[in-house]
Amino acid sequence: MTLHITPLNLPGIGNERPLIIAGPCSAESEEQVMNTAAQLAAKGVRILRAGIWKPRTKPGGFEGVGAAGLPWLKRVKDELGMLTATEVATPKHVEAALEAGVDILWIGARTMANPFAVQELADSLKGKDVPVLVKNPVNPDLELWIGGLERLNGAGITRLAVIHRGFSSYDKRIYRNPPMWHLPIELHRRIPELPILCDPSHIGGARELIAPLCQQAMDLGFNGLIVESHCSPDCALSDARQQVTPDVLNFILDKLVIRDVSHSTDSLENLRRQIDEIDNGIIELLNKRMRISREIGQYKREHAMTIVQAKRYSEILDKRGAQGVLCGMSSDFVRNIYEAIHEESVRQQVEVMNKN
Repeated sequence: MTLHITPLNLPGIGNERPLIIAGPCSAESEEQVMNTAAQLAAKGVRILRAGIWKPRTKPGGFEGVGAAGLPWLKRVKDELGMLTATEVATPKHVEAALEAGVDILWIGARTMANPFAVQELADSLKGKDVPVLVKNPVNPDLELWIGGLERLNGAGITRLAVIHRGFSSYDKRIYRNPPMWHLPIELHRRIPELPILCDPSHIGGARELIAPLCQQAMDLGFNGLIVESHCSPDCALSDARQQVTPDVLNFILDKLVIRDVSHSTDSLENLRRQIDEIDNGIIELLNKRMRISREIGQYKREHAMTIVQAKRYSEILDKRGAQGVLCGMSSDFVRNIYEAIHEESVRQQVEVMNKN
């Protein structure tokens, strides 16, 4: 299916990069929304994002104030002249948000993982002329992401853009949701007219990672950023660690280097970014390997075994060296790597064995 994409045509906002959308993870109170929005507007931000309905992983957490918060967004529009954006997950959300005059809707990652839910939203949007931002599904499935866009497009929604917010992972990693940049790059290759925004807050999961992620998104040619900003981040009722104050956000945006987007994805910089992503993955895999080494150390301690098992060590060196040759690498290179890995594994096991 060929997608029909038209410009977002946001009132009063041009086509300059980057398009900035910012605001609190959740609308918590009228005072918090207005305070944050006023600070952001003073810094030049034209679009406020705020979660009205918040899907949470487990029950019992703050799930948003619900429709009671929609008048707060209307007040932001009326008094500050900002556009507003919020997440919708059900047809009732769509109806309530549009009735309250919300300018931009977005569909969250959890919803995007469910084609039935996306189709219900698409059906509820038929005949509506509203920009819809589509987050990637939680799992790294490009076809599922594109399928959601097709469902919305089939309902007549053409003012579409996507939000790259990273992908869920079971293992502990540097990022809350590893970015897997190659997936949005491939999406852009397939649908070059589709605007792509980056959500560094959900990718990083920590405010100190937001600035480098914003820059990386700009270097990759993304069209904009959607960043979580709160007047008092440490007091936030949801995702406190990944929110920044409007002042900090302004500092981050002021330091951004915006480069020409005409460069090829095969350029030196993009190749280097691919290497960076692979290197991050190597570190994460080594961390996982060392965790297992510590578990092995615990087993050896409980069963009075020696740490170094010479036969096993020789098998690893011979097997990985042969694999390296088959992959075009020298056996000495791979051997040196695994000697260093083995040395660190032994060190980790010694720590476990000597634990009191």
